[in-house]
Amino acid sequence: MNRVILLVLEGFGIGALPDADGYADAGSNTLAHLAEEAGGVNLPTLESLGLGHLGGVRGLRMMAQPSGCFGRLAFQSKGCDSLLGNWELAGCLVTEQATDYSSGYPEKLQSELEQIFGKTLGNQVGFGPTVLRDLGKQHLSSKAPIVWTDGRRTCHVAAHETVLAADQLMRLCREARRALKEPWGILRVVAHPMTGQPGEWRHKPGRRDFAVEPPTPTMLDVLGRANQILIGVGKVGDLFSGRGFTRTLQPAPWTAAFDEVDGMLNRVPRGLIYAGLDVFDDEPAGSVASLHEFDRRLPHVLEQLRAGDLLVVTGDHGRHPAKKHRLPTREYVPLLVTGPKLAQGVNLGARSSAADLGQTVVEALLGEPLPVGESFLDALHAG
Repeated sequence: MNRVILLVLEGFGIGALPDADGYADAGSNTLAHLAEEAGGVNLPTLESLGLGHLGGVRGLRMMAQPSGCFGRLAFQSKGCDSLLGNWELAGCLVTEQATDYSSGYPEKLQSELEQIFGKTLGNQVGFGPTVLRDLGKQHLSSKAPIVWTDGRRTCHVAAHETVLAADQLMRLCREARRALKEPWGILRVVAHPMTGQPGEWRHKPGRRDFAVEPPTPTMLDVLGRANQILIGVGKVGDLFSGRGFTRTLQPAPWTAAFDEVDGMLNRVPRGLIYAGLDVFDDEPAGSVASLHEFDRRLPHVLEQLRAGDLLVVTGDHGRHPAKKHRLPTREYVPLLVTGPKLAQGVNLGARSSAADLGQTVVEALLGEPLPVGESFLDALHAG
């Protein structure tokens, strides 16, 4: 193999993991629920890769002869979010239990935040669009940044451009990430610069995720030592604190990130193109429409693949719409793999850890083996 194109759709869940009950996620199935809400989905490209073999989803067909190999990835890390999901995909497991902030931040942690930001609003578990809608007017009048949590390891901070300039918000969030790691266990502080009028707020381009570095080696470290070209598109560069990447780009929205990947296929001859795509919307109808758009765009990428390419479509967690606060849900994610000269129609099964993907990518690109994960590269060889 010469090149791997890895497309990670944030929230692309396809059924509850065995331990989902411990996360209050029993019965979650993001894709099936979205399909029911929309009266079915129309995803012919993903169907052709084998998505229909991964469970009953309204409107999704099971193809007799898929052109790709298919399976599901589980997660072993203790937690459920984009950071831990992408880390495990890259071969890094986090096994210590996260601090529980399901009732919001304690007074001492709020005090830490206010030493950095001054007075803040929110300090609660929440879903970004809802929190911003509820507190937007108060934010503009008080000039206090809005803070919310996913209940676990991520702290979100939003400020309108008239309250904090984007560069100032970034500086303060970077400072907060350093301050909140110990003993609070916050691994990521997300800066959301905002613009627009009350009731019509919009995210400005330039969201940043300030994350700690992964605690163990990842496929990026290994492939960097193997002198591979490693390109990150979307927020994945931030999720790894930039470590290991040759170059990172953060276009927004997801369609712009997809276009970047599409254009790179003629410019990046080898290595790894790793893209995080925030395809799912705030509402089920928008999520399905975006997923249809992704499916419509994917054939142009597939047409450009050449011998020695391996393309993977997967996810980092679920986002079942019925989950309180729209938090990430503990789900399997699809594993769809294709490329010229590769096997077709192979059922890769339910992989016990998403780290199996990282190990496969490392083996495909001739890097040293990772400490965790079981490669499935042999199953992809035709014949």
